[in-house]
Amino acid sequence: MAEKRDYYEVLGLQKGATDDEIKKAYRKLAKQYHPDLNPDNPEAEAKFKEINEANDVLSDPQKRAKYDQFGHAGVDPSYGGGAGGFGGGFGGFSGGFSSADGIDLGDIFDSIFGGGGGGQRSNPNAPRQGSDIAISLDISFMEACKGLSHEVEINRAETCDSCHGSGAKAGTTPKTCPDCHGSGQVRVQQRSMFGMMSSTRPCSRCGGKGKIIETPCPTCNGQGRVQRRKKVVINVPAGIDNGQTLCVRGEGNCGTNGGPKGDLNVRITVRKDPIFERKGFDVWCEIPITYSQAVLGDELTVPTIDGNVKYSIPEGTQPGTVFRLRGKGIKRLQREGRGDQMVRVVIEVPKKLNKKQKDALQNFEKELTPSNYEKRTSFFDKIKKFGDDLKKNFQ
Repeated sequence: MAEKRDYYEVLGLQKGATDDEIKKAYRKLAKQYHPDLNPDNPEAEAKFKEINEANDVLSDPQKRAKYDQFGHAGVDPSYGGGAGGFGGGFGGFSGGFSSADGIDLGDIFDSIFGGGGGGQRSNPNAPRQGSDIAISLDISFMEACKGLSHEVEINRAETCDSCHGSGAKAGTTPKTCPDCHGSGQVRVQQRSMFGMMSSTRPCSRCGGKGKIIETPCPTCNGQGRVQRRKKVVINVPAGIDNGQTLCVRGEGNCGTNGGPKGDLNVRITVRKDPIFERKGFDVWCEIPITYSQAVLGDELTVPTIDGNVKYSIPEGTQPGTVFRLRGKGIKRLQREGRGDQMVRVVIEVPKKLNKKQKDALQNFEKELTPSNYEKRTSFFDKIKKFGDDLKKNFQ
């Protein structure tokens, strides 16, 4: 059997990682190596399967506990030679077992991990939900603000129409496996230093499925599922933010044995806008104004996500002043109301003045008094006081 990589290593994690860290690592790698994003790439497909296998174990508390204690053999009895794969790890059980004792490894696992001895095995023919599909959707800033319906095309597993998911050719049915009697597992006995030890392994005859397909369906080659291109409409709500994920229920891969479909997870990427910037549910923008507009006041045309509006700035507007337009921001997700729009004014200093313009500006400056400059006057008053205090301290 090929050597498996450590599941923590597969997801790029350290042992002891939190559930949230496992979930984030899985989503990132599943997106990177998903077959839809890597068509005709066997290496990516193999890594995708390995990632899913690691996540299946580490996201399940009971499986993870067994894996942390016994490694791959704890979650896959067929790995590493069954009971021998533990390398004498049961030597810690004191008191000894006589050579006549028959020891069931499955019962030992159940007693250690809360199964209660002879716990019920998983039914290979029970309905199982299909796996999720992850895709990315790139939208504009305005589309994120307003919401949109967008049609995407995905590859997904669907139930075979010819065999209706059974995997058997039309007119035939799968047979119950005579070796495992439909359980998908067989009990194997092995003599050891403790006596006869027994363990359960996937049935080699049916591959752990519990049924044998004598005449496979030619459409799906006995898999019961086929890959199809499917168009799905994604309804993106107004107010969605960059990096958020939409879950479209029931649009993932089909389940097995009549189980429900998985989900379609759509990660949203919002392109930057040349005018607006988002901060929470507020929208920010900067508007350049002239020196005269700042001094005399003016009515400005302000762009918003709803269109242009008029706003009057007062006389003496200072650089960097921020005005608030209430209710002109982004719709709050799953709540009533909207954020605000914040407008910061930037005074543009004119360049490349001719002599007439410079003379006019100098004449204008001569007509001004210190009372026209509140901040400037206050600043120089502070400097003067600082100098006076400095002189007193050194006298």
